[in-house]
Amino acid sequence: MRMTVFGAAGNVGRRTVTEALSRGHDVTAVVRDPDRLADLPHRARPHVADAADPDAVARASAGQNLVISATRPAPGRERELVATAEALLQGVARTGVRLLLVGGAASLTLPGKGPLTLAEEPGFPSELGPIAAACAAQLDACRAVASDADWTYLSPPALLEPGERTGDYRLGRDELLVDDEGRSAISMEDFAVALLDEAERPRHRRARFTVAY
Repeated sequence: MRMTVFGAAGNVGRRTVTEALSRGHDVTAVVRDPDRLADLPHRARPHVADAADPDAVARASAGQNLVISATRPAPGRERELVATAEALLQGVARTGVRLLLVGGAASLTLPGKGPLTLAEEPGFPSELGPIAAACAAQLDACRAVASDADWTYLSPPALLEPGERTGDYRLGRDELLVDDEGRSAISMEDFAVALLDEAERPRHRRARFTVAY
């Protein structure tokens, strides 16, 4: 499979590129800052482009089978996430290439609490409010395009940290996944496994899904 990964030098993006390469895929690894090219896995095809530019997205996705976006804005620039999602959707709509978008967890509903989301739970850290709101708007942007673009949105669990690759995880849809101890977590390595599994065997076309241990 030929795929383009935006945000390829970030925590999730770099692990996604590594996982894709390990499976034999042809990966174009995209960064916005040329200084980050040195951070890319050496077997990837390096490319400099801005995911917030629909024309750049269209050029980077032309002839590919899939686009994965794992971009993440710097603190204070959270709203850029929405503009980037809209640009990605516009770009892939022109080329007909599927988009697999890494999103946020805060809009997932809480188990047994009806429509209450993680972001609405008492005690949710106030400093995470801006990125939570941006991720919710990012998902809304996907849902608003209807059939114009072939997208999938993957929400992480509450805790996403570097760790080990086990290849094990559970799938969910719009509800936060928790284990028997109430913990919601997955390693970035296994999150990348879930991304690539969805890339190779699509099960959530024009829908959001989530994963956790």
